[in-house]
Amino acid sequence: MIRIVIAEDQRLLLGALRSLLNLEKDMEVVGEARNGEEALNLVKQHNPDVCIMDIEMPVKSGLDAAEVLKNDPCKVIILTTFARTGYFERARKAGVSGYLLKDSPSEDLANSIRIIMDGRRIYAPELVDIAYGEENPLTDREEQVIKLIAGGKNTKEIAGELNITTGTVRNYISVILDKLDVSNRIEAVSRFKEKGWFK
Repeated sequence: MIRIVIAEDQRLLLGALRSLLNLEKDMEVVGEARNGEEALNLVKQHNPDVCIMDIEMPVKSGLDAAEVLKNDPCKVIILTTFARTGYFERARKAGVSGYLLKDSPSEDLANSIRIIMDGRRIYAPELVDIAYGEENPLTDREEQVIKLIAGGKNTKEIAGELNITTGTVRNYISVILDKLDVSNRIEAVSRFKEKGWFK
């Protein structure tokens, strides 16, 4: 019997996942959590084979919890609506066994759990395309500039830190906005983060 803990902050979805998985003859849901913190406690308590986690949950996110469970025998599956490269990269670094999207057909989940129990990993195909299809378009210098912007520095402070003129900084910023296809600094930082390009 594959023992499962589910962490999902939407009650309706949590109930639906439990009912769905309990219908499988070889699976049993042994715990339900509403956030990452509860999920970690349930894993400690029940020693499940698999923990299925949403990403954006209160108290502790699914990715934070996955990082804590990195060396635990319990296999982590991220089940989320977010096909974001940054999230996917972080999940892979945390050693998750699966990253699936909530709009996948329901029978895919049970099949994925069985495949993961056989020691393989499963990632939603959309994510693999996103993660490997896009390279960071910024040069090293442009990357330095966006990191300083992310750190809250203004044009004058960036110029001082990099020993260049404020005009040069403005040129870099306009190239960055152009390359990332955004209209302001805040969007640039959030796009760069979303893509998982901050090292």
